Amino acid sequence: MNPFLTLDNVARLKSIRTQIIDILVNDFSVPIEMIHPQAHLGRDLGFDIMRQALFIQRIISHFSIPIPAHKHSQLYTIQKVMQYLYEHQSPPTALAPSRSLLGSVVILFTFFFQTAWAQNNGTILGIVKDKRTQEALIGVTVQAENTTLGTTTDVDGKFKLTLPVGSYNLKASFVGYKADSKFNVVLTSGNAQQINFELEEEALQLEEAKVVFNRSISVASVETPNSIQKLTTEEIKNNPGGNFDISRVIQVLPGVGGTAGSVGGFRNDLIIRGGGPNENVFYLDGIEIPVINHFATQGSSGGPTGILNVSFIEDATLSSSSFNARYDNALSSVLQFRQREGNPERVQGNIRVSSTEVAGTFEGPLSPKTTFLASVRRSYLQFLFKAIDLPIRPNYWDFQYKVTHKINKKTTLTAIGVGAIDEFTFAVPKESSPEKEYILRSNPNINQWNYTTGFSLKRLLENGFLNVSLSRNMFDNRLDRFEDNRQGDERYRVLKSKSQEIENKLRIDVNKFVGKWEYSYGAVLQYVKYNNDFFNVFRREIKDAQGQIIQPAVNISFNTAIDFFKYGAFAQVNRKLLNDRLNLSAGLRTDMNSFTDEGNNPLQTLSPRLSASYQLGDKWRINASVGRYFKTPIYTVLGYRQDGNFVNKSNKYIRSDHLVAGLEFIPTPTTRITLEGFSKTYDNYPVSLRDGISLANQGGNFGAIGNEAVTSTGQGRSRGVEFFVQQKLTKNFFGVLSYTYFKSEFTGKDGKYIASAWDNRHLLSTQLGYKFKKGWEIGLKWLYQGGSPYTPFDLVASQRNYLTTGVGTEDYTRLNSQRLKAFSRVDFRVDKKWNYKKLSIDLFFDFQNALLTANPAFPQYTFERLADNSGFKTSDGQALKLDGSNGIPLILSNEDSNFTPALGLVIEF
Repeated sequence: MNPFLTLDNVARLKSIRTQIIDILVNDFSVPIEMIHPQAHLGRDLGFDIMRQALFIQRIISHFSIPIPAHKHSQLYTIQKVMQYLYEHQSPPTALAPSRSLLGSVVILFTFFFQTAWAQNNGTILGIVKDKRTQEALIGVTVQAENTTLGTTTDVDGKFKLTLPVGSYNLKASFVGYKADSKFNVVLTSGNAQQINFELEEEALQLEEAKVVFNRSISVASVETPNSIQKLTTEEIKNNPGGNFDISRVIQVLPGVGGTAGSVGGFRNDLIIRGGGPNENVFYLDGIEIPVINHFATQGSSGGPTGILNVSFIEDATLSSSSFNARYDNALSSVLQFRQREGNPERVQGNIRVSSTEVAGTFEGPLSPKTTFLASVRRSYLQFLFKAIDLPIRPNYWDFQYKVTHKINKKTTLTAIGVGAIDEFTFAVPKESSPEKEYILRSNPNINQWNYTTGFSLKRLLENGFLNVSLSRNMFDNRLDRFEDNRQGDERYRVLKSKSQEIENKLRIDVNKFVGKWEYSYGAVLQYVKYNNDFFNVFRREIKDAQGQIIQPAVNISFNTAIDFFKYGAFAQVNRKLLNDRLNLSAGLRTDMNSFTDEGNNPLQTLSPRLSASYQLGDKWRINASVGRYFKTPIYTVLGYRQDGNFVNKSNKYIRSDHLVAGLEFIPTPTTRITLEGFSKTYDNYPVSLRDGISLANQGGNFGAIGNEAVTSTGQGRSRGVEFFVQQKLTKNFFGVLSYTYFKSEFTGKDGKYIASAWDNRHLLSTQLGYKFKKGWEIGLKWLYQGGSPYTPFDLVASQRNYLTTGVGTEDYTRLNSQRLKAFSRVDFRVDKKWNYKKLSIDLFFDFQNALLTANPAFPQYTFERLADNSGFKTSDGQALKLDGSNGIPLILSNEDSNFTPALGLVIEF
């Protein structure tokens, strides 16, 4: 306990104020008038005791505590003095205490806070740091809001708080720093919670200090003052219909859509403000992780279910513009996952069992300075689908770990890893149907595995810190498909892709400050390898009765392997003015590579960015930003070979220019409202030479994109407005509401702007939650997306090629000219928690599409089948011809009302 640094809280505890003054006066011989002219009258001490320079100077002189000249701030001086007192716990003889200051205050607060609880308790562990220096803060008060229960941080900035089980909002407060709150912290008896704070220093001097409005619900920063949202681990875990999947959960945030045209909207493609699903980048504890979904689409980012274990996640932050210059390759969003550390005191874990998977997580100390987190997950969807006679057999594993080692007080080494093994196969159903036959013929068998592993080193510096990370990621993808589902018969093979993407990355960034100036700079070096053995039959040769070719064969076959370097550098500078009311930030970045024709020209990818925000009052803030961002063409494009040549080497970096302006209103410390308008324009987007369409429209299906000749001539634009309301836990209620209207268009070979595949226009979502007594909680979520554009079929070409391709052939002369009906889904979840001694159980029921809404997906082209489903029905009663000319086309409307109930159990121990 630190009476100097927590006096703002001590002053509120009137029952012990007199005893605190007694310690200062009697134990440290501090004259009463030196503390406060009216202290002996029991008046509020305010911040005056913090100004007692003489008293602090006596301690500094006696102990010879070194205070560098440039470190002259009161906060730094007092922090160093109290750190010394904590470490020695014995004041000098000249200050002659009759008992230990530290011991006295600890006794006082222990007496004040101790309560005899008849119910089970839980534990919160954490650390509090200075946001700019990353140094531990001593004596910070951490309190459960609306209670009298709290504690303070020790000499290492750590705290431990034991509370009755339940849900709390935690507040960390410290003289001279802005208070920070963590909302909806769910405390159970099974696992200790890890909650960390980073406090930002107040602009006001101590003599000007006053009660400041708590704006910790805002997640804006100086460099990213807008287009940023954050989700906590609890918001991810208890999201209705989310199935502990982060990619699904963030769909409640503004500007975030998905592939609503997929069956039931089951894919995890992230469509941010009308951009394609491959325009997003993902970071796990500062290390880039390219693949975050099982059965990922190569060249894109989506898949049906996520890889990351939510038990590891402390929070997830989504930025949809105003990107910090340290991040490369982002055109639509940067999604940062921050993992917590393992429990430093004991081994603990949890087991999660649901209708689709089983997962186990374990954590604990490996040594006094080392902790670990480790998990494994296994699906059993293949058994469920077999039982209900669906032809698909998805099967996956995933693994994750984190090891943290404190080398010393200034240096931390972290090792992380995440990986997955995926197998997506098919089986002939017992009872066939046109829908099941379509599934068998249209999708490839998928065999994938991927991993990301890396080390990161954080070293505290004078006035800042250094980050160094070294990582490696690999993605192995094999796709196979056979005509008429004749698995294994090479005569009928229509698709083979066996490819690997490997990246080795070194990232360095330095973050420092001088007074009100903050700056950072750094560089990245990557060594990339990509290979692909590829074969695809797009169209078979078709002749008429006279033997004339009416459709030439279109086959693609190549074997490629490339390796090259990517490198980049950045700098960012921030400045706060007018008592922190005005925040300005400027950044600059450039990226290069050794493969493309103009890849080594740093001026080609020079990407400046500017942002500004102004605090109109305690509750209102306006903001604006402008920036230019670049992305390397995807590896499937760069590695494509035609006649032995790399025909896409002339492709340029894709460019996107952002302009955003908005308003943030925080009426209460637990309520946040934002309104933003945005404009994104694109240039150098790859356009298919074969089909004449922009690759921006692709990436929402299984398989891969980009294995073709393209040209960097496409353009695009997406403009819209977003509205967002967030209510953190207040009186057992919490929720969010977001609405986005946007228009997304891209050009093809003809240069005409056409609605993109992601142009839903309207995105509306809301999520509500309420916590009842005795461990009950309910959640409700509603997602609405406007109708997705789609391309109608070329009926003649579809009939000719269906047996080969297994799907209809789209008529790109009518690209995205039609729209589906709107997508709407209501998800409902109920949780019940039981807490025992060092054991807790969470039973949950999750109902996806609880109202059985029939949501339209993209139409599917097939042929009519015989009444007994033994084969295809033909117009002449004969066997189906290879060119499909006697087949009877059937377009499936694909509007099933898929209801997905889930029952699960989480056991913490």
